Amino acid sequence: MNISYIDWAIIIAFFLISMLIGVLTSKKAGKNAKEFFLSGRNMPWWLLGISMVATTFSADTPNLVTDIVRSNGVSGNWVWWAFLLTGMLTVFVYAKLWRRSEVTTDLEFYELRYGGKPAAFLRAFRALYLGVFFNIVIMATVSLAAIKIFGVMLGLSSWETLLVVSVVTVIYSSLGGLKGVLLTDFFQFFIAIGGAFAAAIYVLNLPEIGSMENLLAHPNVSGKLNLIPDFTDWNLVIPLFIMPLAIQWWATWYPGAEPGGGGYIAQRMLSAKNEKNAIGATLLFNVAHYALRPWPWIIIALSSLIIFPQISDMQEAFPNIEVGKLGNDLAYSAMLTFLPTGLIGIVMASLIAAVMSTLSTHLNWGSSYVVNDFYARFIKPEASDKELVLVGRLSTVGLMVLAALLATLLSNALEAFNILLQIGAGTGLIFILRWFWWRINSYTEISAMIISFVVAVYFESIHNRIGILPIPDDMAYLKLLIGVGITTVTWVAVTLLTKPEDDKVLLAFYRKVRPASIGWKRLLAKYPEEREETGQLPMEIGLVLIASIMVYAALFAAGFWIYSMVTAAAIATIVAIGGAILVFKGWRRMR
Repeated sequence: MNISYIDWAIIIAFFLISMLIGVLTSKKAGKNAKEFFLSGRNMPWWLLGISMVATTFSADTPNLVTDIVRSNGVSGNWVWWAFLLTGMLTVFVYAKLWRRSEVTTDLEFYELRYGGKPAAFLRAFRALYLGVFFNIVIMATVSLAAIKIFGVMLGLSSWETLLVVSVVTVIYSSLGGLKGVLLTDFFQFFIAIGGAFAAAIYVLNLPEIGSMENLLAHPNVSGKLNLIPDFTDWNLVIPLFIMPLAIQWWATWYPGAEPGGGGYIAQRMLSAKNEKNAIGATLLFNVAHYALRPWPWIIIALSSLIIFPQISDMQEAFPNIEVGKLGNDLAYSAMLTFLPTGLIGIVMASLIAAVMSTLSTHLNWGSSYVVNDFYARFIKPEASDKELVLVGRLSTVGLMVLAALLATLLSNALEAFNILLQIGAGTGLIFILRWFWWRINSYTEISAMIISFVVAVYFESIHNRIGILPIPDDMAYLKLLIGVGITTVTWVAVTLLTKPEDDKVLLAFYRKVRPASIGWKRLLAKYPEEREETGQLPMEIGLVLIASIMVYAALFAAGFWIYSMVTAAAIATIVAIGGAILVFKGWRRMR
């Protein structure tokens, strides 16, 4: 590609603004650990919501979507569209509960909900397991996307890409804390969304494509346009549609789509001004994430099937790309090489924004676990705020270095997505029930965490080697189903065979968080003086369903308008508007 001085000026300006935000917020962020990791619990819903959207705008997401569309068509996106149900459950049921807990991180929740040494072990272990191990894997997949994008568009090597992106991201993340991350996310979001739409419009007007009508009629594309898989082909329907909607959304743990909320989503809810702002932030995130963003990526992915129908075509066009990095996910950045001067700079800045936004969030989130849930809790409880902030900044640097090293070993985004799903298989239901069922204890979570990881390691590293009950490639979804089954049976058995948490711990949690008493009645029966929280759970679940229909209708409406299916588009639009009215009315009635 020929990158002009104008393009480089845009890219350099973006870097400078991002670092400037970190510098300007560094003084306040360095006051204490709560300011560094939660920005004083005073953030408005719109800033938090846009930050969540920016974080999940990661550069690996368009690569993942491109991989899915090229492999399984538009309907293949149900493997992540199904997580909308998890997201809406978080919005209307769990957001206010998280805010009421007033914990600093979602791992601190363990010693609020559970008691004794098992709870302390769970908090410490998951601080390292999620904050270090899992977090590094996630950041490595984002870094992998950066390697592919900048390798294609700028001709940079893996290490050159990682060095540039890592240094800038670490500077503003370590200086500005969460507030610096939020403000940078806000700035980066508009660049990212604008760049994605501008790129899609330009690609549609390439001579090889010509128009949306030509794109949709092309034989390489016409068979991949369905929004729902063809029900005559059960080899596609089961893994791409039935499994995600029936099992995956509630049974698996995936970063950013944790059942009941968690990770950086919980961090944003915990930093909100109040419960209403926590709900508003997560609602904005889910609407934008599922209804607004997918279509520019999908259009570019479909267009790539015309210009680069086979992976070998990309290999021929970009001979400098490492063979191990070649895959369908490379097609997104390959298509962006056709952009003109000026737009190249904007789109490159948008992709850098996507990478840095996700990395900065995961760095701040991961270091919050290391500092709050490991160092301050178990290593040096008497540490000063100044020392905790320093440890947070040092752990930020360490996490980035380890993620960069791992990124060089990965090959494609879809592979990493499936591995993360398998590791979390069977744990999701615990995160949903632990707020509402008093019987769940720390051993429930410990057993689920261990067995799900063991099953994932078996399927990813051992199963194919020993050849016992081989699973065909077209039935790979059975691995997830088996993982969910084994893990769920294990943790339910462990829950019923071990002692419940101490009544004092349970009652303290119940009084503070005030969940609906539906699953607490057996405990509360022993303490008639305790107030039973009736809550609004039926209404909240109703809002989950209405809001999910609303967002899916909006997603489909956009697709139908793009496909020029006017009647279907009009119906879907009306359903989306009607759903929005009902959701708004329900939101105002929530207390």
